[in-house]
Amino acid sequence: MGKHKILLVEDDPNLGFLIQENLEMQGYAVKLCRDGEAGLSAYQEESFDLCLLDVMLPKKDGFVLATEIRGHSQRIPIIFLTAKSLKEDRIEGFKLGGDDYITKPFSLEELVLRIQAVLKRSAGVVDSTTNCHEIGKYIFDYESQTLRQGEKLHKLTAKEAELLKLLCVHKNNVLDRQIALKQIWGEDNYFNGRSMDVFISKLRKYLSEDRNIEIKNIHGKGFKLIIRGG
Repeated sequence: MGKHKILLVEDDPNLGFLIQENLEMQGYAVKLCRDGEAGLSAYQEESFDLCLLDVMLPKKDGFVLATEIRGHSQRIPIIFLTAKSLKEDRIEGFKLGGDDYITKPFSLEELVLRIQAVLKRSAGVVDSTTNCHEIGKYIFDYESQTLRQGEKLHKLTAKEAELLKLLCVHKNNVLDRQIALKQIWGEDNYFNGRSMDVFISKLRKYLSEDRNIEIKNIHGKGFKLIIRGG
């Protein structure tokens, strides 16, 4: 496996150079852009494993850039860099699909640890190249967000597909509730938790015609997709 490639968008030339140099010393390949428009162009032209975005950027701010990146991919990890420490800004970042948020000033050691943690946490989704999953009598196509059983084809919503994908990646193992909430809903809170429970109930209903399939609640931990004989 080659180096992880990071898109770094930071308008402060000194900080940008310092982060780039440090990450390259840690074995990462880094593409540095100075504004949001250049960052989007780079993202559209090249393939990256993680985006490191300053929030306060010229031409296009980091939140707008993240929204546009999310329009291309729901799965690439995004970490925001910002001088702002307001709770509202952190919530906004997570709502836009950010995986983490680090406030300036920060140590480069902490940044590297955050990057490692996010890449590790998202590896199950990002590195899984299989987009078609056999679930008992069903075929789940993640890219087209469809669930097929024989001639029956059911179209899933984006969140349903994301949740079913995570369950498939962790098939016959526990999917941690907090990881699922953070990756799909952006934040682990009571309301998002209730929302996820509703989506789990919907997925159970969609898969109910095969009695060998069960999505089991694991108390205090999460969920397990059990496929008997599979």
